[in-house]
This record gives sequence, C-alpha cells and structure tokens, in this order.
Amino acid sequence: MAMRIVYQLPGEPVASLTPCNCGLTIDEIARQDVPGGVSFWFVEESVIPLDPIERMRWMLADELGPPAGVGERPMCTSHSETTL
Repeated sequence: MAMRIVYQLPGEPVASLTPCNCGLTIDEIARQDVPGGVSFWFVEESVIPLDPIERMRWMLADELGPPAGVGERPMCTSHSETTL
C-alpha cells in the first residue's frame, strides 16, 4: 500500500501529500513540502477517508502516534505583502 504524508494547519482540514519518485526519501519530501513548524505523519493510503464530506471532517488523531517530523518550508505570505 502506498504511503502518504499528512498534516493539519489550525482550523483547516487535514492535508495529504502523495510523495513522488523524485530521488528524495519520503522524509525529505515531507520536510521540504510541509509548512515550517507543522508536525507531519506518514500513513497508509487506506487510512485517509475516501468520502469528500468525511475527509473534510477528518482530524488527525492520537492513534497516529508521535509525529514523524516537522516541516521546514517557510510559510507563504499574502500577495499584498509582496513588493514589486
């Protein structure tokens, strides 16, 4: 079964990332793609709800155990803060 990277920002639904075969490990992909300071877990694809409504309600639970790591990607800023 394929593994997925999951994380959740406060007040947001759970985000799921599908790692690609790009020469990086799943850990390296997660650290570079998950926002900085946000914990992430590796889960079997079958753990993620298929129903869109159930998926929106899904929350990361304690049964996932301790996080696999913490993201390192800088958080995005709004376009209004960008100077041209």
